[in-house]
Amino acid sequence: MYPTTAHKRGANQYANVHNESGLADASPHQLIQMLMEGFLARINTAKGAMACSDWESKSIYISKAIAIVGGLNEAVDLERGGDIAVNLRQLYNYISTRLLQASNENNEEMLDEVASLMREVKEAWDAIKH
Repeated sequence: MYPTTAHKRGANQYANVHNESGLADASPHQLIQMLMEGFLARINTAKGAMACSDWESKSIYISKAIAIVGGLNEAVDLERGGDIAVNLRQLYNYISTRLLQASNENNEEMLDEVASLMREVKEAWDAIKH
């Protein structure tokens, strides 16, 4: 039988190779899409960890989601983006704050809220022709 940890390690290595090869070919627009998708995946994983009372994993995945939001926030071009960029930056700051609250309070509803907000931004981003 194949040990679970070895299986997870192999799957993670495959995912890393897949992600790295995707990054090399991605446009800046696609990179933002990938960050948003990664954010949503980490929120789902954090929710699963909360449901299982796996507090260490919850913290890890919420921290990763916060880091992704930080990257998205840094990508906002305030000089060229005008009011939309300012609003987006404020939204990302709000999402980061709510993620910290969700982690401290083990609150899945807050995770649902930020996931919903990010899905709305992602849908708008996906609609942009690049």
